[in-house]
Amino acid sequence: MDKSFILDALDEAKKALEMNEVPVGAVIVKENKIIARAFNLKETLNDPTAHAEILAIKKACDKLKNWRLTGCSMYVTLEPCPMCASAIVQSRISNLYIGTFDSSSGACGTVVDLVNNRYLNTYLNVNWLYDDGCSDILKNFFKNIRYKNI
Repeated sequence: MDKSFILDALDEAKKALEMNEVPVGAVIVKENKIIARAFNLKETLNDPTAHAEILAIKKACDKLKNWRLTGCSMYVTLEPCPMCASAIVQSRISNLYIGTFDSSSGACGTVVDLVNNRYLNTYLNVNWLYDDGCSDILKNFFKNIRYKNI
């Protein structure tokens, strides 16, 4: 595990921020090399599935020419939602590194746990990094939105 990859995911989140997207970024790593990177493009693409995790998974699958991402690790700035958590499990990603929790829709243990759930037979190695940069970029983004709407 190389915790510096969360900084690469944070760089992706900053790209989303520049586009006025919710600043979430993800990178997928195999054999200590980034094979895919993505950031939220939900607003830009008018696509509810255009989350950083989903886009990164698609890119990694294209790169490896395989839907199975066994042996890969995902670093994501925000705890995945139920849709993304399910896609991560389905893609067979081996390790998930999360920058900060999502108290409203986190599906890796905060609200629900879809990635480690005996009823769903899902068992994923999840590592919480609690990176201040990952939480601060989101807090500031939503604070600015609330301020603009006053």
